[in-house]
Amino acid sequence: MKLFSMRDETTRREVFWLLKRLTSYSLWAKKRDDWEIFTRAYENAVKTWPTSQREQMPADNLPRIYGVLSAYNKGLDELRRGYRFVWRQGEAFDQALTDYQVVATYLYPDGDYWERGVQEAAYPPKVEALNVLMRASEYVGERAACEVPAGDDATAQFTAAGALLNPEAYVFRFYQLGFPVFPEPLLPVPQPTGVVIRTGDTVPVDGIWEPVTITRGKVLGLIPVGATSSENAGCFNYIVQGTRAPRMSGPFNESRGYAEDIDVSWCLLWKDDRYTDGLIPEESEYFLTAAKVTSYVEPDPVIPAVRTGEVCPATGHWQATGNPEHQVHVVKGAVMPDLVIKDWSDAGKVHYVEWTLLRQDKEAR
Repeated sequence: MKLFSMRDETTRREVFWLLKRLTSYSLWAKKRDDWEIFTRAYENAVKTWPTSQREQMPADNLPRIYGVLSAYNKGLDELRRGYRFVWRQGEAFDQALTDYQVVATYLYPDGDYWERGVQEAAYPPKVEALNVLMRASEYVGERAACEVPAGDDATAQFTAAGALLNPEAYVFRFYQLGFPVFPEPLLPVPQPTGVVIRTGDTVPVDGIWEPVTITRGKVLGLIPVGATSSENAGCFNYIVQGTRAPRMSGPFNESRGYAEDIDVSWCLLWKDDRYTDGLIPEESEYFLTAAKVTSYVEPDPVIPAVRTGEVCPATGHWQATGNPEHQVHVVKGAVMPDLVIKDWSDAGKVHYVEWTLLRQDKEAR
């Protein structure tokens, strides 16, 4: 993946905006609405697809699918009031995402398309139509605020910005998720608030935190006397109050062949107090679409069908209605021909037919 430096101002602004988007009420409400559309379509497929066709959707998926919808409803009711514990382990949104992965894994476990929990081939069209509806509720980075389980090897959801900003992160083997469109201009990232915690500490407030390494000055190079400087140590993360501050991935260790996890300090950049007043602000900027460059092209005029003996209205290749194997090239202004068709005795018989334009000559348009 392409590397994105968290010391670059544009990268910092984009990551900050994306974390706010991924934890917004509006995005999760849209996830819920798209999931309901999929739920209704899946249930309809279970009930109405004829048993004579090979493609059949497992009815056993329905309880879990409805469970995800219920979790979304519960989580949105809490988030609407500013409660963000919904992303903690076992809570509504965390559970919805966990069950979503199970549904996605077992959507269509047919042996020709699926092997040991992995999709191995493109789904047949009717199944793919359901898959598209299901994936409409999925976003890269949607676990941004989910609690990181406590433990020595618990690293942050995002250790590098490429997980959010690299277009390759949005492309999967059999589907692709939409890359976000950023508003212009993107607002600057706020300055640190002064609240600093360490890996393993209990997070005091919901919000966006920056991992840093702090260098302390020393008297005679021996005794630490206080923080003198800090340096970015990775990607911003959204961390929920009451969880434990996670670790980050450190520099790549050449001798061991992997990047070692390290303890870091976390500086609070932005405290999330959205929705605590019971109001949902205007959040349409989270769903901008890319502008499409188009140019007006005068449509070709509709050329009516003509019958044998009538004047040809356009130069091109014409096809006999009801006899697609019979085609002729006729010049505009000429008389449309008849058609000689052989019968069972191999005798030719003249037929007066209707002709439809199959392809008009470009130079004649």
